[in-house]
Parts: sequence; C-alpha cells; structure tokens
Amino acid sequence: MEQRILAAFSSSAPLFRKTSCGVAYAHGLPDYNGHYGIRELCDICPLSQLELCASAHRVPSADRVRKVAANLHEARGLVVADITEHATVVSGLETEQPRYYLQHALGFQVHDVRHPHRERRHGRADIGWKDGTLGD
Repeated sequence: MEQRILAAFSSSAPLFRKTSCGVAYAHGLPDYNGHYGIRELCDICPLSQLELCASAHRVPSADRVRKVAANLHEARGLVVADITEHATVVSGLETEQPRYYLQHALGFQVHDVRHPHRERRHGRADIGWKDGTLGD
C-alpha cells in the first residue's frame, strides 16, 4: 500500500512518513523528534531536509538524558537502558508525556522498553502487520 501511495504522489510536493518531519521541513528546521536516527523513515525525504537533519543529529550520553529528565517530576524513575545511533531506550516512565518531552528536548528518538519500535513499521502498532509486512 505504501508503494502505491508513494507512486501516486511521486510528482507532487514532498511526502513525509512522520508529521514532525513535514512540519520541520515547512519551517526549514531539523526534525524536532530526531527521526533521522531511524533512517528507514528518511528514504523519501528531500535531500535538503535529510542534510539538515543529519547536521543536527547528535547521540546524547546517558548523563545528558538524565540531566534533561531531571527537569521533570514525572521522569524521576527514568532508567537509561541503552543508547544507539538510532535511539535512547529508557524504562521507568509511567506515561508517554515525559518521553515526548525528552525526545523534543534532545532532538533524538527516545523509546520506552515497554513499547518497542519495529523496523520498517514506522511506529509501534502491530495492527495490520503480518510477518513483518503490512497485510491487506
């Protein structure tokens, strides 16, 4: 289905897989959610946007994540489980809101161990997926 949509709009304005990517493009800024770390999302982005996001991509240290989290009462139980080029993986957050704050403040993907992101799914929902592909 994705390929049909991309083909149908191939000669139109740029398309983006994530809303924040489109908003950032419209304002001439790097994506505030740090989606550049999840490179499979970027393969349809205009080159100028890809370069802008690449120039802003910084992998934070665990200390930096904890320092930013210290500003939030809701993140007092935060544990940094892992940090890769793609995302910081955390646990100990009771709701999604602190994760969103961290992601925006860091400009880098922050994933919760309870809600893993799955490759090539552009998000976390299992609905509609069969064997790693989108079912009809």
